[in-house]
Amino acid sequence: MKTEIVAAIHDRRRQSRAAATNRAVELLEKGEPVTLPTETVYGLAADALNSIAVAKIFEAKERPHFDPLIVHLPGYDWLDRVASLPDDERQLIGKLADRFWPGPLTVVLPKREIIPDIVTAGLDTVAVRISSHPVFAQIIEAFGRPLAAPSANRFGRVSSTTAQHVRDELDGRIPLIVDGGPTAHGIESTIVAVRDGKIHILRRGPVTTEQLSEFGKIDVVGPIRKLSVPGQLPRHYAPRTPLRLIEDAGTFLPEENQRVGLLAWNPVKSEKIFAITRCLSKRQDFRHAAANLFCYLRELDQSDLDLIVAERVPLRGLGAAIMDRLQRAAHRPLDEQDRPE
Repeated sequence: MKTEIVAAIHDRRRQSRAAATNRAVELLEKGEPVTLPTETVYGLAADALNSIAVAKIFEAKERPHFDPLIVHLPGYDWLDRVASLPDDERQLIGKLADRFWPGPLTVVLPKREIIPDIVTAGLDTVAVRISSHPVFAQIIEAFGRPLAAPSANRFGRVSSTTAQHVRDELDGRIPLIVDGGPTAHGIESTIVAVRDGKIHILRRGPVTTEQLSEFGKIDVVGPIRKLSVPGQLPRHYAPRTPLRLIEDAGTFLPEENQRVGLLAWNPVKSEKIFAITRCLSKRQDFRHAAANLFCYLRELDQSDLDLIVAERVPLRGLGAAIMDRLQRAAHRPLDEQDRPE
């Protein structure tokens, strides 16, 4: 299969965006998966109501079927069509949707029968969100149906934040990549569930704990053995090169003849001991760091290193989501753990 790339950059003439939309919708209607830009990372999208189309996502990503997918909605009016909102939680869910949709917040809700079991890995819940990316929004509106769209990369690998990253991961496996430029947030959406009047954070992301706490009590749920939503595996977002978390690069000493790359958070005092250095943000700005995270991990991973060391990021605001990704990337391989149930 030859993978086609169609440009739909925000500032290009409207004809280019229209051509990309038409081509993407044509393939989606045929039951094919296409890669689309979102405000978080690039997503591999297919008709969420078509089991065969969704199966092609799992095949292209080599994703195990026990890992559920996020469903992107064309608009708020689709929420009651794909999910059943509990009466006692409807008000809080509505407040979160009003504040954060369209945007990088995913909400887990009881699913309706319209959503195939392959999308939810047989669970009775579905994770839904509405993307704010103008290209994604235009394509899903033209398609007129929900799209299942996990990150556009091989399963467990570093997520894609540019069209070139997608090509590096999935070239020849999918028919189309719509190039919308670099993604804004650079990490996947925050995932929450609302139960018993509390907001349970199941995956950290661009919508922070501090922002959500304005709407109710918060419970942060860590990686678990039994998957209930996307992005809960202990090891995920991982480069091929081993990655180790450290407190301060100034105290790190590599082994003899070891090529080590540094993903820095603190100001770099000396680069001599590192083969290559990438600083997440020289201003220590969390948003800038999140946008750079996966791109820099890819660059380090492609630099013929023996080891990547990453400095820990403060666990406040968006820093908690960045650390979540780094901790999973540094986790020991899945085949050395118990398999998810």
